[in-house]
Amino acid sequence: MSPSAPGLPPWPALRFDPRAEVRVLAVAGRPLCHVVDGALANPGEWRDFAIAARAAFAPRPGNAFPGPELALPEAVAAELGAWFHERFRHAFGVRRLRHRQARLSMVAKPPEALQPWQCLPHIDRLDLGPGECAIASVLYLFHDESLGGTAFYRPARSPEAVFALLGEAAREDPGVFHARHGLPRAYPLDSNAWFEKVASVPARFNRLLLYPGTVFHSGEIRHPERLGEDPASGRLTLNGFFVGRRRAGA
Repeated sequence: MSPSAPGLPPWPALRFDPRAEVRVLAVAGRPLCHVVDGALANPGEWRDFAIAARAAFAPRPGNAFPGPELALPEAVAAELGAWFHERFRHAFGVRRLRHRQARLSMVAKPPEALQPWQCLPHIDRLDLGPGECAIASVLYLFHDESLGGTAFYRPARSPEAVFALLGEAAREDPGVFHARHGLPRAYPLDSNAWFEKVASVPARFNRLLLYPGTVFHSGEIRHPERLGEDPASGRLTLNGFFVGRRRAGA
């Protein structure tokens, strides 16, 4: 374990299991998501850490994530980035990483408390420069699989129309937005007039997903009544985000 912030228990190490099973989820013959089952050799240590650090979780003002989070230190992000670079940089056409971050998160908001942008699939935009790409990862650290996995979508309308919708979702009153577009105030689940659902990956304890951050996605929350802010019973995940320089020709 590593030293942590004052008042927190020591951070566990990210000990990746070399025996982990890796498969590729493809859509229309193109890789969409890498699924790593049994990713960590010590997932229980991370779950125990989150339970002990429960009081440090908090919502981030202005952040799109619908629940409390705990930012992880650069040392943890570096461990995650080093593993990605060793195992998956070629799969994603990455030459080197420019930026990485990691956090523990829990989806916890009830549907009636969601803001409009939280009711839509989203992408992870991380200020990409020319020749750069974004990659996201999520590691499930909960046992109740009914809390939901991850779904992937593609726009059903033009990019201009979809990004105009996302802009409205960020600006407008929830009642006005949902009435205008006929969209429910709920976590996104299935296809609608704006997004086509193309794939989903169920949750499983110690399963890690890696996917392009520019692919529309969302947590697949079919039982929001089971969500909560207790890491011992809630939808606890370890999320990673990377910005990389593309390999020539990738």
